[in-house]
Amino acid sequence: MSDGKRKYEKKRRAEAETQTRLRITESAVELHGTLGPAQTTMSAVAERAGVRRSTLYRHFPDERALFGACSAHWAENNPPPDISRWEQVEDPEERLAQALNEMYAYYHRSGGMIDKLLRDENAVPAVAEKFAAYHQFLAIAGDILMRGRGLRGNAAKRTRAAIGHALAFRTWQDLTETQGLDNRQAAQLMSALVAAGASILFMQEHRETEASPAAKAEAVRKQRLREDAQRPISVNLAEGIALSHKLMRFTGVARQV
Repeated sequence: MSDGKRKYEKKRRAEAETQTRLRITESAVELHGTLGPAQTTMSAVAERAGVRRSTLYRHFPDERALFGACSAHWAENNPPPDISRWEQVEDPEERLAQALNEMYAYYHRSGGMIDKLLRDENAVPAVAEKFAAYHQFLAIAGDILMRGRGLRGNAAKRTRAAIGHALAFRTWQDLTETQGLDNRQAAQLMSALVAAGASILFMQEHRETEASPAAKAEAVRKQRLREDAQRPISVNLAEGIALSHKLMRFTGVARQV
């Protein structure tokens, strides 16, 4: 066999191996999205891909390796929204509306897989390891959506919780699959709930601060400071007489001493 023919055969075998690996990976993705990782066996993947178990294990020695390839392949074809674009929206409510519209569209496209991953992440360590990036993504998104709201304390904590709830897949799933809303309606509802809740919490916290004893005492102190600042330097006649008497008593005591 000539060198040219050997190189051709080697290239053809490499391409066949690449195609086999891809077929196995796509078969795993399909089963994970329908059955879920916890119910997907290596045998089932080999059967779906049309290869022997020995061929499967030659490419992927264990389930962790297979799930890693499956996750990378799925994520590449199903990217989440670009949250850096949300940071460019100055108004918090407009930013939230944009974020929810994009997140709910993403859930609509990828809901089958995300549903199974959330279900199985506590049962399959490899899922929990890879799916941690999704939870981190939501945490960063929530922080971005809190910026510019001017909230502190409990008002900030509760509003952050409301935003986290709005971003959650299960929230979208319930609103669309159970309650029958479309993506736009679900996003509008959650945007309105977060905005209303933030406004109410801000007013409640403001009233509670004003009603506290410490706040009342501070208000009285500031009022007295304002009155003192407005008080004229010259004293009136009654004040002058009273001051004179005090000075006379003082000087008389001083003389006696």
